[in-house]
Amino acid sequence: MTIIPVILAGGSGTRLWPLSRKYHPKQFLPLAGKKSMLQETLLRLQGLDQLTNPVIVCNNDHRFIVAEQLLQIKIKNSTILLEPSGRNSAPAIAAAAINIIKNNQHTDSVMLVLSADHVIENVDTFHAAIDIACLQAKLGKLVTFGIPPDGPNTEYGYIKYKKVKKESFHKVISFIEKPNLDEAKKYILDGNYHWNSGMFMFKAETLVDELKIYCPNILSPVSTSVYESSNDLDFIRLERHAFESSPSDSIDYALMEKSKNVVVVPLNASWSDVGTWSALYDLGDKDGDGNVLKGDIFTENTTNCYIQSDRQFIGTIGLQDLIIINTRNATLISNKAESSKVKIIVDHLDKENRDEQNYHTKVHRPWGWYESIESGKHFQVKRLHVNPGAKLSLQMHHKRSEHWVVVKGVATATNGENILTLTEGESTFIPATIKHTLENREDIDLELIEVQSGTYLGEDDIIRFEDNYGRD
Repeated sequence: MTIIPVILAGGSGTRLWPLSRKYHPKQFLPLAGKKSMLQETLLRLQGLDQLTNPVIVCNNDHRFIVAEQLLQIKIKNSTILLEPSGRNSAPAIAAAAINIIKNNQHTDSVMLVLSADHVIENVDTFHAAIDIACLQAKLGKLVTFGIPPDGPNTEYGYIKYKKVKKESFHKVISFIEKPNLDEAKKYILDGNYHWNSGMFMFKAETLVDELKIYCPNILSPVSTSVYESSNDLDFIRLERHAFESSPSDSIDYALMEKSKNVVVVPLNASWSDVGTWSALYDLGDKDGDGNVLKGDIFTENTTNCYIQSDRQFIGTIGLQDLIIINTRNATLISNKAESSKVKIIVDHLDKENRDEQNYHTKVHRPWGWYESIESGKHFQVKRLHVNPGAKLSLQMHHKRSEHWVVVKGVATATNGENILTLTEGESTFIPATIKHTLENREDIDLELIEVQSGTYLGEDDIIRFEDNYGRD
């Protein structure tokens, strides 16, 4: 029986701001390793028997980040389902299952549903748990993975279970939402509780049959959305109207809490749901003073802190139990115990309509990325990085002009009626209202400095005439 990985890569990761931003959230960042969390999620599946190409469910805004990160780890035949908007895990998982059935992949396969933002350190133990879960999924069970708790924790939901003699799985009695501390302590003393990992295994048809019974109000619109989906380049766009008419529910609330067909497989593999800065601190390598330090940092009489800086030097004296995160356009300073409340800051930025909640100074695009270097009244300076073989859209701006200077590689620039080949140190000036594009025809990276000037410099001042990536 084959295993189809289904990776849930939606979400904005607001509790890890300012590293995690709306348009480049935590699952696409290298928070707990050298590769992004999405990439680590896929790579730790290597070695499983009968593993097939993955299904990734993600937000439309993140589609090119997903495609690029899959390419970086040499995964070329994935299915990428684009949600028109976030509707929580139940519609996302249902869409993946229905798409598997639609493509006749379900006959001899089991879905392995994983979140893209988990850390699992003991891969061998993880694989062994998957093998146990797969056997139960083949028998028509809905399988979840439970984490044996190492203490009371109010950040996780809990699974109450009844042991099955001589078996490596347990019968699920109930799912419990995140408890308060007193309730969590009771669960630990009771002993028949696991943390809810949010990872599952089941056959696609098993899931659909259960959804028919317990939540047809989700199954019906999501099924319509899948069967009326459209192909866009290498992506599958779920039909918007039907998908958004589905209730927004977690798979636990919509189905798992109601079904009598659920078993739990214990997973004691150093698992972590990296949802807060304190959780990331717990995972980090600590110095002799208990600090996790990332970047150019000097500490004196500083203990039990998580300090990270993208570029600037940070020096600290006499601090303890703090989270300090410095990026080029935002800095977070928080007591470790209060760091899970960072969403208060994100909500403030949202209310003020500020870009610090959405973007880093480096913004990823399907052709590469750009980074804001400096800005002021009527001007902005950016560094552009264009991948080999990539091309920007043919476009024009009403309210700004642009001056491009090549600092690395060779650029093929269209400036009105002229097509120019620009090497290092050469430049071209593009007045407002002139059609232009930029292409890297070489097999090395292309980098430019772009100086914008004009009365309005917003990213929405753009008219696209041609685009290789299907953008309006």
